[in-house]
Amino acid sequence: MRSAAGLIFASAVSLWAASAQAQAPKAAVGAPAAIPAPAPAAAPVPAKSTCANPDALGISRTVEIDTTGGPGFGFEHFKQLDFLRDKEVVLTFDDGPWPVNTPAVLKALADECTKGVFFPIGKHATYHPEILKQVAAAGHTVGGHTWAHIALTSKKLTEQQRIDEIEKGFSAVKWALGSAPAPFFRAPALQHPPEIVTYLGTRNMAIFSCDIDSFDFKTRKSEQVITNVMTKLDKLGKGIILMHDFQKHTAEALPTLLRKLKAGGYKVVHMRAKAPVQTIASYDEAIVKDAKLPTVSSRPVNSVVQTVAE
Repeated sequence: MRSAAGLIFASAVSLWAASAQAQAPKAAVGAPAAIPAPAPAAAPVPAKSTCANPDALGISRTVEIDTTGGPGFGFEHFKQLDFLRDKEVVLTFDDGPWPVNTPAVLKALADECTKGVFFPIGKHATYHPEILKQVAAAGHTVGGHTWAHIALTSKKLTEQQRIDEIEKGFSAVKWALGSAPAPFFRAPALQHPPEIVTYLGTRNMAIFSCDIDSFDFKTRKSEQVITNVMTKLDKLGKGIILMHDFQKHTAEALPTLLRKLKAGGYKVVHMRAKAPVQTIASYDEAIVKDAKLPTVSSRPVNSVVQTVAE
C-alpha cells in the first residue's frame, strides 16, 4: 500500500514538473542575445511548379556540391574538377541584384523553366533585398561576390581588408535573404590571389571561375553577347557560362540565348550546395548595425528615382 501511494505521489510530481517545464520559456545556457531579424519577410522558399512550356530548355540534372576544403570550378583557373558532361552548361550571373535587369533575367529563366547560380554584390543586396529574395524564391542558387566589388588583387588592400570584402559580402547577402546563402564565391574580374584561394579553403567555400566568358561588360549589344557565348561554347562543347544580371543587354539577350542553347542540344546543370555558408557573427552584427543607422542613402539615383509618367 505504501509503495503504491509512493508511486502515485511520484507520478503526480513528474506530471507537475513536465507541465511546468513545458510552460517555462526556453533559453540556451550562455547563449548570446538574439540579433533582431533584419528582413521583414520570411526566408524565401523555392517555388515548386510544373513547367508550362512543353519545349522549355529546362534542367537536365542537379548536382550537390560538398564545399569542404574550397573546391574550384571553371577551367579558366581550376582544372581538377571536370564534372560536366558533353553538351552541358551551368548558367551563372554576377553583380546583381539590380532593378529591371535582374527581374528580366529571372523571367527569361522562368519562361524556359531553368535555373542558374547568382553571385550578388553585398552592397547591391542591401540596396535591393526584395529582388534578391525573388532570386532565391525562384529556386536559383545564391552565393557571394564581395561587399563592394573591389579587386582582391589591389595592392591598396591589406590581407585583412581582402578577407573583410569576402566576409562582409556574404553577411550582407544573408541579411538581404533572411537566411544564409550557398558557400559559393566568385572574385571580381576572376582575380583571386593565392592566399585568398587558401583562405576560402579554410572557410569551406567553393571558388568559381568560368569556362565561357560572355564579356557582356565590354559590349552594349545583346546580339554580341549571344555570339560571344555560342561561338566559345560550340568550340568547347560544354562549360560554366559567366554573365551579369546587372547588364541591360544581357537581360535582353537571354531569351534568345536560351533558345539557341536548346536548339544546339545543350542542357543546363543546376549547382547547389550541400550546406549553407557559415557566416561570421561579427560581420553579421556589423551589417545589422549599419542597416539600422539613420544615414543618407548611398544608392545610385536610378534605383531611387524612376520616371513612371511623362
